[in-house]
Amino acid sequence: MSEHDAILRVTGAAALTLVAVACTAGLAEALRRGRGRRTREREHAEAVRRHGRHGSHGGMPVPAIPAIPAIPAIPAIPVIPRQRQTGPCAEAVRLTPAERDAFAGLVRRFGEDG
Repeated sequence: MSEHDAILRVTGAAALTLVAVACTAGLAEALRRGRGRRTREREHAEAVRRHGRHGSHGGMPVPAIPAIPAIPAIPAIPVIPRQRQTGPCAEAVRLTPAERDAFAGLVRRFGEDG
């Protein structure tokens, strides 16, 4: 092993470590931002439930709202884009009658081989 191999290995390992740390920090930041947004939405919903939509009821007692069991939210990372719902468009090739016959012959031949 030459002396350059050791330098390249150390440099490569350091670069991979830095990339891993940067990716981890970016993911943690994205999750933190998403968690903060969900917390604010939850606090707002709780305030609306507690005080009504406008916050004032003219001294009237607010009727108790039965508690709805919370549905656990699936954590979403807003940084990663959604996947496409449609696939690529299908390609079509027009065959001449001779090509169609040749293709049918191939299919028959492969079907016979089992």
